[in-house]
Amino acid sequence: MIQLALLRHGHTEWNRAGRIQGRTDIPLDAEARAALAALCLPAPWDRADLTSSPLSRAVETAELVAGTPPQTDPALIEMDWGDWEGQRGIDLKANPDSGFRDIEHWGWGYTPPGGESPAALRDRLVPWAHGLTHNTVAVCHIGVMRVLMAHAMGWNFEGEPPFQIKRNRLYLIKIDPKGWHAAATPVRLETRV
Repeated sequence: MIQLALLRHGHTEWNRAGRIQGRTDIPLDAEARAALAALCLPAPWDRADLTSSPLSRAVETAELVAGTPPQTDPALIEMDWGDWEGQRGIDLKANPDSGFRDIEHWGWGYTPPGGESPAALRDRLVPWAHGLTHNTVAVCHIGVMRVLMAHAMGWNFEGEPPFQIKRNRLYLIKIDPKGWHAAATPVRLETRV
């Protein structure tokens, strides 16, 4: 059995503006850097393998909370939001012709124009997770975390999500040949001493 701890990257200027980032490489903002520098991974996660998405916001988050550079893996890059990257979700939602939907109405096949569906994201993430050989902290993105948590919990992106992704918390998944299990409660990052 392998344990996987998922950590969402810190805030960026686009996060604060409500813009969809997807694969656009937007760096952490100064406020996020300062907040993350004051935090660290709790034991035993401070001794786990450390990997991240190759996007700078994830790499820098990993470096700040772990004090060491992560290995990067392209499997962990954010969901491709296609034509919607850089746009604000609230504006897309206000336009009935956009096709934008809230997460509880996605289903696995929901695909932004020119983008990637949760099912396609799952197709690259599940083999990556099954290839892990040690307990691992993965610093990544909300789309990646949603897909892995949905897979672990048997949620089909229909109806209210059984989890809520917040920052500065580790979301734990046990990966076993018999199946996946997500912990009910995330583990908070600790204040650096």
